[in-house]
Amino acid sequence: MVKMASTEEQDRKIVLEFCHLLEKSKQLFNGLRDLPQYGHRQWQAYFGRTFDVYTKLWKFQQQHRLVLDSKYGLKRWQIGEIASKIGQLYYHYYLRTSETNYLNEAYSFYAAIRGRAYYSRAIKEDRPDLMVKKLRYYARFIVVCLLLKKMKLVRELVIELERQIQEYTTTYEPEDQLEWSLVLEEIKGFIKAESAVAVLHADTNPIVLSHRLSPLTTPPCERTPHMTLSLQEILIVGSACEQAKFSELTMDMFRMLQTLEREPTDAMHPMIGHPMAHGGPHDASPAASRMPYGVPGSKGYVENGDRRTMRDNPHKYLLYKPSLSQLMVFLSSGFKELPPGGALLLYMSADGCFSTTKHPQDYGYELGGLATSVKRDAVDGGLSVRGKSSAGYKEPHCLYPGDLYPYTRRPLFIIIDSDNSFVFQHIPRYFGQPLVILMSPQDIPANYQGECE
Repeated sequence: MVKMASTEEQDRKIVLEFCHLLEKSKQLFNGLRDLPQYGHRQWQAYFGRTFDVYTKLWKFQQQHRLVLDSKYGLKRWQIGEIASKIGQLYYHYYLRTSETNYLNEAYSFYAAIRGRAYYSRAIKEDRPDLMVKKLRYYARFIVVCLLLKKMKLVRELVIELERQIQEYTTTYEPEDQLEWSLVLEEIKGFIKAESAVAVLHADTNPIVLSHRLSPLTTPPCERTPHMTLSLQEILIVGSACEQAKFSELTMDMFRMLQTLEREPTDAMHPMIGHPMAHGGPHDASPAASRMPYGVPGSKGYVENGDRRTMRDNPHKYLLYKPSLSQLMVFLSSGFKELPPGGALLLYMSADGCFSTTKHPQDYGYELGGLATSVKRDAVDGGLSVRGKSSAGYKEPHCLYPGDLYPYTRRPLFIIIDSDNSFVFQHIPRYFGQPLVILMSPQDIPANYQGECE
């Protein structure tokens, strides 16, 4: 009798500890959205605490699965929800650090959810909110697979997502039915645009090519004493209208971010093991025990903030249709974070703001620039997007070449993809620092205008 009471007390403590870890993990995860998107030190410590709690939670539910099943009523979709949150953590950590290995970690957890069918009985729970979580999981998994160029799996997931959306809308007739239909169309349009140029093998089967750098595709470069600069900070901005996009990732952003990354390698960080290696006794689930480099408590954390020893890729910011103020904040943050010998790259795809000034004298502000927001101010500007204006004011939502002058104090690489790109050719080198400007053609060749996405 005493032994039974002791066992029940032990089981009660296990359930209470699980509830405590679960609640704490939710609080920390919800707090991630309040962290600043720019800078480095401001968010690293918080991410470290969040990873630590989710590691404990995942291990705890593995070690005590039988007790949690019988005493707490732990369901498979709840395990899937924890795994999904860990996958999101790794994905967002990839976005903030540009380390492509964390994409593989996110993929491991998302793939395990699908492989073990954690959400298979979601529709039988009679909870529309649970079905929405399942649909969001599919959308996130598709993004990760797109970034890892797993196109065959992407197409399989799209078919599954379409079936799940149909089941969701038929069962619940929800208000967000149209919203999910649009998400599905976005995904299909993005995949179609991504494969617009196909490279075929000799047997006419398409070849999936990676845009990332790898030793097999990058010729060796012999370092010389004159090669003192390295690319450290990158801003990728997608502001062009009428472009294929999915999840605030336009096609040009999608391609450019991969071009500026190295292929993920399992050998890069020895502490990152195979995701199935530490499963519990009840199923071989992925282990949330691989804390990323660069967060407090990990082996790669450096107190003085020197990130060059921790990552192999330059740090990136991805901005989808930002306002001018947002763009300037992130640009300034990247400028501030540049280490000695570091260079900043700005890639911007946007529609042009065109000037009506007949005899421009100030090339910094009188030739026009790039539109950063489709929203217009109450006061009409002296420039317009693809139009004319009679007033003499400058457009407040336009990024002018002159806005970039202060950032030429450090080595700067600018890539402009726009129908008004030529106006950036006049940026001066006031401070004698290296400056490279690549400008796209202003017009699309007539033969390809019909194929423009």
